[in-house]
Amino acid sequence: MKDIDVIQRQLDRVLGFFPRVEARINALFGANTLILIIAALNVAADDLRLWYVTIPGSLLLIGLLVSYYHLFRANFPDDNGGEKSLIFFKEIQKRTEANYIAEFLDCSEATLRNDLLGQVWRNSCIVCQKYQRVKLAIIATALSIAPFVIFLVVTGTIHDRIPLPR
Repeated sequence: MKDIDVIQRQLDRVLGFFPRVEARINALFGANTLILIIAALNVAADDLRLWYVTIPGSLLLIGLLVSYYHLFRANFPDDNGGEKSLIFFKEIQKRTEANYIAEFLDCSEATLRNDLLGQVWRNSCIVCQKYQRVKLAIIATALSIAPFVIFLVVTGTIHDRIPLPR
């Protein structure tokens, strides 16, 4: 496969996955933040002295912190690699504008083809890292849902927001 257009389309196809994973990162960040706000609005400082509030609250907080950690790592994946690439952004910024233009105009078609293929591979690795981190963040958030519900029920009962039969 030596057609640069085919290789460029493959790179474009791989790059097309980035907005999809970024949307998931942003949505989960918003969901986590909403859960945290709802929990914070439903607790009073005195409630934290009660073990049946503190334990589910702590489990909820731990789960959300793990999720936030993975979301952070998904937003900032390992961007090493692509040494001396004329396409990889991190390598381009190491050059002056004039040097970059000169090197790009002087490169052969074979060099450009290999650089494009390297970018297909490198960006595939990066997007896989991002998806893996989002998956772990989703799992952490999902595991936080049960403590969140327990936390809301307990704090709601303490503050008479859930009517109990008397």
